[in-house]
Amino acid sequence: MIMKFRFLGGADVVGRMGMTIEGDKKTMLVEYGMSPTKPPEYPITPPRVDHVFLTHCHLDHCGLLPAVCGRDGCEVFTTPLSAEISEIMLYDSLKIAKAEGYNEPYTVEDVEKTLGLVVPFTFKETIELGNTDVTLHSAGHVPGAAMFEFKCDNSTVYTGDLHTENQKLVLGARPVKCKNLIIEGTYGGRNHPPRGETTDAFIAKIDEVIDRGGTVIVPCFAVGRTQEIMIILKDLGYEMWVDGMGRSVTDLFLSYPEYLRDPRSMRSARKTFREVKNANMRKHSANGQIIVTTGGMLDGGPVLGYLRALKDDPKNAILLVGYQAEDTNGRLLLETGSIVLDGEMVKVKCEVRKYDFSAHAGHDELVEFARRCEPENIVLMHSETRELFLPDLQDYNVILPELGKEFELDI
Repeated sequence: MIMKFRFLGGADVVGRMGMTIEGDKKTMLVEYGMSPTKPPEYPITPPRVDHVFLTHCHLDHCGLLPAVCGRDGCEVFTTPLSAEISEIMLYDSLKIAKAEGYNEPYTVEDVEKTLGLVVPFTFKETIELGNTDVTLHSAGHVPGAAMFEFKCDNSTVYTGDLHTENQKLVLGARPVKCKNLIIEGTYGGRNHPPRGETTDAFIAKIDEVIDRGGTVIVPCFAVGRTQEIMIILKDLGYEMWVDGMGRSVTDLFLSYPEYLRDPRSMRSARKTFREVKNANMRKHSANGQIIVTTGGMLDGGPVLGYLRALKDDPKNAILLVGYQAEDTNGRLLLETGSIVLDGEMVKVKCEVRKYDFSAHAGHDELVEFARRCEPENIVLMHSETRELFLPDLQDYNVILPELGKEFELDI
């Protein structure tokens, strides 16, 4: 069956994902997110939607869903874990919009309506929507993250964010044979260093900082990175604290152990870390040895308080473990050694290092994954460097979709 595809966002950029599939008398929307820039950037407004498919709970994939579901009352197919974490992210997004003075793209009522429209759906399950069967597969990105396989006459796989190597938190994604592969290319032209080497260097730096009497701040994304780092550090024997939204997400992860590689390891890490639950505890944690805290790009959350307290002592260290987008404090710190605190540019005197713990597959891993899916057509999206894949994918019909322009696939 020939269906029309159109990217509303995230075709040639990383973030603000959204893609429609039209045909068989229905319109399906795969993801609908925002880029949490200042101000936020949104995808194109979709036509009326019958069904929504959400791969995972990061804001650049889920962040604008209430604007559509509140309008159209369409079902949302996703894993129950992704749905529950999305609830936290969506309410937090509204709170940030209000605090920063941005227009709120949807209401609290829209969020409530969206959550009521969720149809829980898990790995290896298949649902029938007219002439199309939809099957869910693990994407190996964060717990609960999924790939969607749409099958009518042929098979079409949409990966969402993808990692093919095993992490401490989740196992890597496995290839799915298909005719059409719609795959992310975030790390086009770039590969990650071996995870083992990164982990060893990260732990060695922590040992060094603590040996010299310093405190280590590890700013982390709440979903996935906080928990990955906690598992990596849990057996070191130091005084360790965890602060911010990551605590709530950890509890949710443990409520859905089927999405974790090793639930016992996550439970052990949770017991090892002391949780910061109020301002008084934050004073104690600032004197600890390791603080794992949101936010990952230093733009908000408890991390700002720790930076105020600890940035001027050269014995301390800020160890960045996630992507630092343009126009964020984290990128500013890496490029200038300064950050914006309370509206003023201030110098950071403690040590700053960055470690690659990405939950996305690197270039070579994406190419290998694509080949093992054995597709005829490969659609590259969620990437600013898609052209760098072309020399490695010459044996396939590669489509580089343009924002807002339709293309057709036989699914």
